[in-house]
Amino acid sequence: MADLPITTTPFDDDKLREECGVFGVTGMTSAANFVALGLHALQHRGQEAGGIVTHDPETGFASARRFGLVRDIFTNQSVMDTLPGEIGIGHVRYSTAGSKGATQIRDVQPFFGEFSMGGAAIAHNGNITNADALRKELIERGSIFQSSSDSECIIHLMARSLQRNIPDRMKDALRRVEGAFSIVAMTSTKLIGVRDPLGVRPLVLGKLGDGWALASETCALDIIGAEFIREIDPGEMVVIANGEVTSHRPFETQKSRFCIFEHVYFSRPDSSLGGRSVYETRSAIGVELAREAPVDADMVCPVPDSGTPAAIGYSQESGIPYAMGIIRNQYMGRTFIEPSEQIRNMGVRLKLNVNRALIRGKRVILVDDSVVRGTTSRKIKEMILDAGAAEVHFRIASPPTAWPCFYGVDTPQREKLLAATMSEDEMREHLGVDSLKFISLDGLYRAVGEAKGRDPKSPAYCDACFSGEYPVAPSDQIEKGFKLKAAE
Repeated sequence: MADLPITTTPFDDDKLREECGVFGVTGMTSAANFVALGLHALQHRGQEAGGIVTHDPETGFASARRFGLVRDIFTNQSVMDTLPGEIGIGHVRYSTAGSKGATQIRDVQPFFGEFSMGGAAIAHNGNITNADALRKELIERGSIFQSSSDSECIIHLMARSLQRNIPDRMKDALRRVEGAFSIVAMTSTKLIGVRDPLGVRPLVLGKLGDGWALASETCALDIIGAEFIREIDPGEMVVIANGEVTSHRPFETQKSRFCIFEHVYFSRPDSSLGGRSVYETRSAIGVELAREAPVDADMVCPVPDSGTPAAIGYSQESGIPYAMGIIRNQYMGRTFIEPSEQIRNMGVRLKLNVNRALIRGKRVILVDDSVVRGTTSRKIKEMILDAGAAEVHFRIASPPTAWPCFYGVDTPQREKLLAATMSEDEMREHLGVDSLKFISLDGLYRAVGEAKGRDPKSPAYCDACFSGEYPVAPSDQIEKGFKLKAAE
């Protein structure tokens, strides 16, 4: 029988996609197995490719980088046998910089560099906003780049440092970098974790027996049975060697601006951020949404799976029954037999199906986490109406996404964001629903624990995708003609 053609379908073409996930361990026998488990827990942060680097005193550094999901690339024993050692780091990728949609294997992290004092590998979560300028400078000075990734700039900056050890060279390099970075790095004997001064992206520290782990999220510590110790502070570097953790502060202290969209969508609901359960925060968003935008209806339905906690909160606060009006096909992977044009046009129906018996004749509130281009929202609305719903009301658990993110999230160009070109009423008309309401920015801040809402003079979070206020000027994009929001 001839092989059937296989194609890769996007995880969801109408969602903001998280940048990457990073994970590292030291002091653990067969470190690569722990790293693979950690990356599996972080798969939601990047489904395009993954990589692991380890070090063994006898055989030195080893790496494996592949396209695909962790379950497909790091469950093969023959691959894992090539990664010996008690220290290792890993990375799952969704391309946000470099060759989007045309990634080469050389773009897959972790990146490795051999220095005079030994080798080092680095895995980066975030985006460097001055990468173009740095790359140009480095190439002019003789650096030869192997990838299109902004993260490779860090390795070249480290190579040019005159410091005598890897952590100090990394400090030198990162002081030149603008934008967002949570980094897990390693030498033959040290595991290193760093967050940028604003702490835009998450990074946490865990302990398992005599070993230590660094991860993008607490859910990755849970999967290996590690105890969550604490979050790495914004602007902090931790160096773990000989079972001890030392803390360094290589950057000038700034007020932190953690990404608020991590609370809304990116992080797994079973993770904890800033001492708060992500699930509880999303439920609180639903409560705020019900207070701000009530509507008479018969049921509250989540758009699975990301809208579920907010829908539960909305239902509890409004008293309107919660119902699973849309069912997700749990077995819809990223690979699918090449469909005909007719099947391809079904789009969302491959992932979601309406529970017709539940929906027919009902006034339905659909709760989703965000509206980006609006294409998926329109298709879901059509499916609900086709099933016989009397009314469809959208409630969105984030403010309108009107500005692109330059800190490690794959965002469409501004003109492709629905909220950048339409008012809320125009969006409602475009989507063809009976009503459409987004949570306010103040409401979102209240839900994440800021009782007084957003302080416009000194916001507690990075909310640039909603407000257009960028805490770090995206200098590369400005050079290319991107227009910042006019001062009010």
